[in-house]
Amino acid sequence: MIKAYRAADVRAAEAPLLAAGEPLMERASGALALATIREVSASGRPVYGCRVFVLAGGGDNGGDALYAAARLAARGMSVKAFVPGRAHEGGLAAALRAGVRLAELDEARRADVWIDGLVGIGARGPLREPLASHVRALSGMRSGQRVVAVDVPSGIGADDGTVPGPVLDCDLTVTMGAPKPGLYLEPARRHAGRVEVADIGLSLGEPALVSLQEEDARGMWPVPGPDSHKYTRGVLGVMAGSRRYPGAGFLCADAALAAGPGMVRYAGPRDLADRVAARHPECVLGEGRVDAWVIGPGVDMDDERAASEAARRLQLAAAESLPVVLDAGAIALAATAECDERVVLTPHAGELANLLTSLGEAVSRREIEAVPARAARLAAAATGATVLLKGPVDVACTADGPLYAQSGPAWRATAGAGDVLAGLLGAVLAQGIAPLPAAALAAFVHGRACPRRPVRAGDIAAAVAPTLADLTL
Repeated sequence: MIKAYRAADVRAAEAPLLAAGEPLMERASGALALATIREVSASGRPVYGCRVFVLAGGGDNGGDALYAAARLAARGMSVKAFVPGRAHEGGLAAALRAGVRLAELDEARRADVWIDGLVGIGARGPLREPLASHVRALSGMRSGQRVVAVDVPSGIGADDGTVPGPVLDCDLTVTMGAPKPGLYLEPARRHAGRVEVADIGLSLGEPALVSLQEEDARGMWPVPGPDSHKYTRGVLGVMAGSRRYPGAGFLCADAALAAGPGMVRYAGPRDLADRVAARHPECVLGEGRVDAWVIGPGVDMDDERAASEAARRLQLAAAESLPVVLDAGAIALAATAECDERVVLTPHAGELANLLTSLGEAVSRREIEAVPARAARLAAAATGATVLLKGPVDVACTADGPLYAQSGPAWRATAGAGDVLAGLLGAVLAQGIAPLPAAALAAFVHGRACPRRPVRAGDIAAAVAPTLADLTL
């Protein structure tokens, strides 16, 4: 499990160690130097004589970069440093003693590796001038150089993943003490490259962001035991599909059945129910016991009867304290219904923009894509629900507590993939997993099930069962 921490929490963890004289910068710069050497070796270049260009701001990031520069020079690298303003005094002195030469920005074009230590986690908003112009110039002159960031790429929102101005794309980020949320959130994660954590001895508490990994999913996924039967394994009710969007009903049922509940009860339109049952004889039709609901995939909410039935089922589920997935057009029900965290909304950015606008928070799809984590949190606070915002990185959250961030192949951006995710999530809820971790777990499996090639939503649904077999065997 990846656990990421806000800048303020990292600084609070550093404070007592610094007061006690712990050499945090020495540890950080040592880890940075070693990571840079590994990066050079992996690129096929010889370490000795490799040309390194260090971008050193005046804060601790600049100090880490300059102390690392001294270490790299001692290993036989040819190191130059660009210091655009005041320098970290101790770091600069160490670098100069080791033979590092100060240079103008234009000399970066002749280097093999750049180390970005301009600003760190304390920065807020876009890079100020002249740093913004320097980064634009570097991006324009870059021609094959490897770029290593110190802690975070300069200019990203370390806490929220925003990219408010120019940022230098990095191949590797060496993050100090603990990961930062912005390294795993859109859109900033696109600039971070690979992320390595340098352990400098921090003791931290609750993370701000969590990202499930394979071992976490393996431990969380419900596996039946010798005393299990279809009702103990959970019954999922599915209201999905319509004459206009019949495929959504099929895809949602496909994924739900593949995810292992004891039963899937299909409660979609009558004219579609027989077709679903013919495709899936395991599906049970009509009313009966249900442990969780999926409402909305492919439901035509412009049809007054369908919209009324969706609202009725949501109300009944609330009265029985059942978890519910609201997807597609049914997400709009959260604007007027009383929701709690047992209701999981699964919007994409456009659907979330519509919901927030209906709640009085006028926002565009583009604005949500610029700050998805913040938008998901806002929606959770406004509705009381759990939100799973779909995107290149799926973000799950409630009104407070940690965010979950789960990525998957970009090939998932295809029609029907959301219907698959809704069915998968509903099945997890029916099997008794709490809504927030269920949302993260479903997003993880959805991403893992997506082939790394051009894909149809049906291919993702078909891969759910084999993916779970790999996790649980």
